[in-house]
Amino acid sequence: MAELTALESLIEMGFPRGRAEKALALTGNQGIEAAMDWLMEHEDDPDADEPPAGPLGHTLGREPTPSEQEGPAGPESSAEEGKPILSEEERQEQTKRMLELVAQKQREREEREEREALERERQRRKQGQELSAARQRLQEDEMRRAAEERRREKAEELAARQRVREKIERDKAERAKKVRLPDGTSLTQTFQAREQLAAVRLYVELHRGEEPGGDQDPVQLLSGFPRRAFSEADMERPLQELGLVPSAVLIVAKKCPS
Repeated sequence: MAELTALESLIEMGFPRGRAEKALALTGNQGIEAAMDWLMEHEDDPDADEPPAGPLGHTLGREPTPSEQEGPAGPESSAEEGKPILSEEERQEQTKRMLELVAQKQREREEREEREALERERQRRKQGQELSAARQRLQEDEMRRAAEERRREKAEELAARQRVREKIERDKAERAKKVRLPDGTSLTQTFQAREQLAAVRLYVELHRGEEPGGDQDPVQLLSGFPRRAFSEADMERPLQELGLVPSAVLIVAKKCPS
């Protein structure tokens, strides 16, 4: 059975003559399979039907054969004239084989494209996961900074409150003590909470004024409510320990001779 030439086989399978010639030329006339590979790879090229840039005989660095140089009137033309003509059955059989080869190449191409599509999808998902992880880390960092800022603000607020409480306590400890004298007048003076009661008595003795006759009788300090007379032992005790903080009214009485 006479075989179709590669060009005839490609034309028989439905490829345009110009594109088939170009495929054979650019693959160095290495056979129908190489030409079909090229056709399948470049079927969507916009210039697929344009002729090669240079003479076909010089494609891929191959020197033209004597038959190619002689042109259509040379031995190649004579060989084609003497080639046996295929019967319809032989032509159909050869076309069937070529179509099967085309289908195989098409399946291989589809499988390759499917693998490439799967790889692109895998890369897309990987990039999406990396982006999602980066966003998650950024969100966690922002939440951590916000929590640290809230803790800092809370600590500053607590410290400010503590300073206010301490100031209030100092103000309470330093409130004035009012001392009522026997003649009905009063003395007012501020004492520290840790000062002894003797300091109050000394202040009274120094500021109560002169008594008739020039003599100064010793004084005794009493609390108004509850009524209490402070002893000499109490004179050595701090005001806060005697319950005279933050404020108190003391009464001055003449000390009875014992």
